[in-house]
Amino acid sequence: MDTPAQKHSRVPTWLRVLIPALLILIWFAAFGAGGASFGSLSKLSVNDQSQFLPASAEATEVAALQEEFRDAETIPAIVVVATDDGTDLDDAQLAAVDELRSAFADVPGVVDDEVSPAIASEDGEAVEIVVPIESGDGAERASVVVGELRAAVDDAPIEGVTVAVAGPAGFSADIAGAFSGIDGLLLAVALAAVFLILIVVYRSPLLPLIVLFTSMSALCAAVLTVVSLARAEVIVLSGQTQGILFILVIGAATDYALLYIARYRETLARYERKWDATWAALRGSWEPIVASGGTVIVGLLILLVSELNSNKTLGPIAAIGIVFALLSALTLLPALLLWAGRAAFWPRRIAHRGEAAEPAHGVHAAGVLHEASAPDERDLPDRGLWAGVGRLVSRRPRTVWIVSVLALAGMSLGLAQLDADGVPSSEFVLGESQARDGQAMIGEHFPAGSGTPAVIVGPEDELQEMADVALATPGVDSVSVVSADSPSGSAPLTEDGVQAFGPPGTPAPAPTVVDDRVLLQATLSDASDSLEAEATVAALRTALDEVGSEVLVGGQTAVALDTNDAAIADRNLVIPLVLAAILVILMLLLRSIVAPLILIGSVVLSFTAALGVSALVFEHVFHFPGADPSVPLFGFVFLVALGVDYNIFLMTRVREESMQFGTRPGIIRGLRLTGGVITSAGLVLAATFAALGVLPILFLVQISFIVAFGVLLDTFLVRTLLVPALAYDLGRVIWWPSRLARRPE
Repeated sequence: MDTPAQKHSRVPTWLRVLIPALLILIWFAAFGAGGASFGSLSKLSVNDQSQFLPASAEATEVAALQEEFRDAETIPAIVVVATDDGTDLDDAQLAAVDELRSAFADVPGVVDDEVSPAIASEDGEAVEIVVPIESGDGAERASVVVGELRAAVDDAPIEGVTVAVAGPAGFSADIAGAFSGIDGLLLAVALAAVFLILIVVYRSPLLPLIVLFTSMSALCAAVLTVVSLARAEVIVLSGQTQGILFILVIGAATDYALLYIARYRETLARYERKWDATWAALRGSWEPIVASGGTVIVGLLILLVSELNSNKTLGPIAAIGIVFALLSALTLLPALLLWAGRAAFWPRRIAHRGEAAEPAHGVHAAGVLHEASAPDERDLPDRGLWAGVGRLVSRRPRTVWIVSVLALAGMSLGLAQLDADGVPSSEFVLGESQARDGQAMIGEHFPAGSGTPAVIVGPEDELQEMADVALATPGVDSVSVVSADSPSGSAPLTEDGVQAFGPPGTPAPAPTVVDDRVLLQATLSDASDSLEAEATVAALRTALDEVGSEVLVGGQTAVALDTNDAAIADRNLVIPLVLAAILVILMLLLRSIVAPLILIGSVVLSFTAALGVSALVFEHVFHFPGADPSVPLFGFVFLVALGVDYNIFLMTRVREESMQFGTRPGIIRGLRLTGGVITSAGLVLAATFAALGVLPILFLVQISFIVAFGVLLDTFLVRTLLVPALAYDLGRVIWWPSRLARRPE
């Protein structure tokens, strides 16, 4: 009877050369084309919150109606000028401000005839100028215009005053600046971290380069696909999605590569021919790799049910990245290692120990470092870290899992400190932000909501009633109505109706009416991006519902409010669906009900522990102002899906070993055989997500910490101690209702 090696050797030599050569050429082409597409990502990215709201959101409806009341789409920049010493602005300073206003009107991209005059504060210490910027070319163009406005300020300094460009356009520019390092700095840090870990793990100069080329090829192919879909307007790409895509693909592709390499190193010791070793390694590793990647893909695609477009598009974009990570690990990497052979591990030598038939129970193996599936315990190392962990788990399993659960439960208590109800947009950027400083200046000298009012659209015949309700709402400072007849484009509204500009006897301007609707602007007492302003808008909506169902409230504050509400709804919907989907996948993979329930319970407990510790760190160490409602959702999706990955790698091996040696011995064997490679994979994934922290974006820094800490928790506590100890304590019942549960120990 032919051995496996003899069967594989029947493949013609020319085909053994052609197949890997074609695979390498195809991936080289994807690498080149995708690499050229990196520059398009930032141009296609949208970082405007309003673009991510569903069409059904009230703020979205108002934004569409607003366009009918103005000639062009604009985004306001608010330029605030205030004296440094708290004195009134003098005539020379005011004259310089007028010259600065004229310079603003000459900047390309500014709607010059709509630049407001310098509006003086009541205390006389400051003025503000509202500068409308054309937004038709997207946030990137608006950011460029803001840069030119700031340059104009720098070119004409005014003695004794501070000038800041703030408002929605200013915040957009600051966010764009924070994302500017996403292509270079983020990738450089992530790849450097992975390279150092691989050098330590393999102590080989060539193998880390092969792995990094595999990961980068997957990323380039994913970027090429995502850019094509974004250009076709199939998906909406944001800066945060771009950053997550980079990290997820690099981390996942490297993890899958580590698992394949572990199997390949073992098969090289059993087969003399590289082709035979490659074929055996693929047979032994493809199923757990595909199962783990498939679990992540399913979890990500469930985000498609989200209301927020930012959540909805992250799912398929990240899933595309995982697909290419799987493909590269199972096609490009084997082809490159087939070419390199044993030289890939230099200066280590992988000695050929002799031809061996592949064990029947070896087709689902994952993560073997040196050993094949051994016939008895003597073939396993009896020294080292994993041998010691195995002895601890086998001698005191109940103590180990109870202590582990108590430790995780204790960490979970930090959830009481979690503040994930939303943060002001002024806090999105960590570190220096001129827009945030300018907003503070506005709040000091003007109503804090100046320049970014709440927008009310309603029937013309309800104009005065809407104004009365708005003026009676706490948190509303003043109300105006859009009027084409007014020099400023709007006219003040009081309890006495529309007010006139000019000397006594000047007629009041007529409100602009579009389809029997008028547009009111309610200036808020609080900063438009604050939680207090959101509460005011919520109260305004409730009060105006009494006027009529056709009255709608929008504006920047309403966008933030609707975004937070949608994010909370997504969190409550997506989390149960992800849990249910992953549970079904685990049941099908392990052919069991009990073991999947243990795994799901362990990763959920691990997630709550990671989130609890993160909440304490955010509050008491970093002093963050809070968190976006999407932070727990993204942390959950990534941690649960990726945490289950490591349990899949472990438990598929445990099941394989249990079929040969019995459940309890199989658990210890699986733990000892997979310990090294899974730990390395966990370190790589944690390091890549930690790299997100180099971008000064609050959301990404928080996701970075939660996922990196959670992965380490999964790697060193859950997968190493909790799951093996609990499974060992329960014994063969973990496989119920499969036949393995009835098999004697």
